[in-house]
Amino acid sequence: MAAPQLTVHDAAATDLDPATLYAILRLRVDVFVVEQQCCYPELDGRDLEPATRLLWAARGRDVVATLRLLTEPDGSARIGRVATARQARGTGLAAQLITRALELTGERPVELHAQSHLAHWYERFGFTVCGAEFLDDGIPHTPMRRG
Repeated sequence: MAAPQLTVHDAAATDLDPATLYAILRLRVDVFVVEQQCCYPELDGRDLEPATRLLWAARGRDVVATLRLLTEPDGSARIGRVATARQARGTGLAAQLITRALELTGERPVELHAQSHLAHWYERFGFTVCGAEFLDDGIPHTPMRRG
């Protein structure tokens, strides 16, 4: 039997069925809270903002990568919560999601806080460092901007 086809999606959280939303949030918790041992409020309310888009890649019903695209009060966009399941890392899924997020933002400026060891990876999408490195839950992060 062939493996389920990979599909890429984006939607507002309020438009998702409960099982899909649960799978997205579980992946984020699995990566950030459990694997990276960061104790922080993963459910911060921003997923439910009307302009927020959740992007995810799925094999069948299994969510294997995700990110969150926010609209900030000044109209700029912010990419965050970029997570890929351990077994799917290195397969280009995060790049597909970043590419789709940038398509959705159009010409708007986009910011993100990259885990510092991934800053060079984000540079390939046109992001540049826009501030000093900082620690977030003990993990070095680098602020980056595009546009």
